[in-house]
Amino acid sequence: MQMNESLFHEIINTSQDCIFWKDKDRRFVGVNQAFLDFYGFESMDALIGRTDEDMGWHSDPVPYMADELRVLEGKSTYKVPGKCIVRGEERSIVASKRPIYQDDRIVGLVGCFTDVTEVMRRHSLVERTTDVYTNDRLRKYPYFDSLFVTMRPEEVFDPLTGLVSKVFILEFIRSLITQRTAFSMSVVDIDHLGHINDTYGRRAGDEILSEMAGNLARYTEGYGVLGRLGGDELILIDFKNITYQERAAFFEELYYTNAVLAREFRIDDFNVFVSATTGSAACPADSDNSQELALMVEKALYSGKENGRGRYVIYDSGEHHDQETRGFMNHGILTGMQGIVRRLERTAGFDRKIQVAFPLLKEEMWISGLFYVNSKGMLCSPMTPGFRADVSDITYLMSDDIYAENDVENIREVSPMLYKALTGLETKAFLVARIGNMQETDGYLLCTEIHQQRTWREDESGILYFLARFLGAHLRLEQETIPE
Repeated sequence: MQMNESLFHEIINTSQDCIFWKDKDRRFVGVNQAFLDFYGFESMDALIGRTDEDMGWHSDPVPYMADELRVLEGKSTYKVPGKCIVRGEERSIVASKRPIYQDDRIVGLVGCFTDVTEVMRRHSLVERTTDVYTNDRLRKYPYFDSLFVTMRPEEVFDPLTGLVSKVFILEFIRSLITQRTAFSMSVVDIDHLGHINDTYGRRAGDEILSEMAGNLARYTEGYGVLGRLGGDELILIDFKNITYQERAAFFEELYYTNAVLAREFRIDDFNVFVSATTGSAACPADSDNSQELALMVEKALYSGKENGRGRYVIYDSGEHHDQETRGFMNHGILTGMQGIVRRLERTAGFDRKIQVAFPLLKEEMWISGLFYVNSKGMLCSPMTPGFRADVSDITYLMSDDIYAENDVENIREVSPMLYKALTGLETKAFLVARIGNMQETDGYLLCTEIHQQRTWREDESGILYFLARFLGAHLRLEQETIPE
């Protein structure tokens, strides 16, 4: 099918968004039917050749003029909030614009906007506080009641949002499945947060993320627990809204009645409309396996993203079974590996590499310490210069390239020297990976955890295994050995 003028107009006139295009002097050249309906025009004749200022649509036209002049310089805009006067009433809109090129020259601009006035009017703002979760609020759940015996709040909660951090919200889910507890799980992805960071600065994006997270946590107080998966993704565990019908009604309230997940934010002198896309599944109705349940949630989420964002999707096996996804409960291994490679390739020296790797691993795996064992069997820590402990019997544990232990007491008889060193460090669980190639062992890389009830996940083992192999390869390339 060839695009022609007739087909072009048929396409743009089916859009519910108001579409317009202007020349390089910001004068209207054309608009679609939705634009005419919005302003109440019979035809384009009243607009052609005129500017916004000629039409008197803005009480303060300067910001809108400056916005379009930037577009005509080659800078596109996306979902910028604004106000316009329509038949004597000021309406809220969000608009996107981009330049039109002809023979590598900018000859005009094209834009579209959506009326969000009713959404703004429905919005009932929940006052933001910094106190989202506390120990006492979560202790009614057995998992957190046990967790807070040995852990401080700052170790459990995400520092930016105050929500439960990734590692603990995922372990909480697994504990619920083990206890055969019914719940729904939803991932909330804030739409275009990266664009907001690029346009208004990271601080503005962080404030929006924190406020949306706090509002959702307070909205679900008493029956929900909210965590942060990282970046712009939140995860909600809901013990009240579990059936399909309950969740549908719940999300209708979140999006449209109370505007918790679709609302306007004030950034400097601008109002920015921000929405979120949500995918949801339930346990045990959809699955009683954590990995399968996570995959179903992710499929529903990606279906929402592919269909325009700003909406919720509840998993349906018939509709979403073949939806492609990346698997949020396991994506940390790829992200972690890429981050480690980028940082360590620019870092010289084995000790310095370990020092740089430690905060990266701590963020990905939530570990307490990172050590290495050299060829003499000495346990060393670049973070604690001068620390040495003889753990040469670690080899008795290493029949494979990696060894995971969630209770240090289990190695008391097999590797007493390692046991003594780790208990001296108050270690409760640890993870070890062999450094070297297929034929030779240069030493070992060891992560420690000082808290009980630590389960080492496959993605965490994968990250440490990768790092150990990476270090082994670089020792040979740089013709170095592990420091003694």
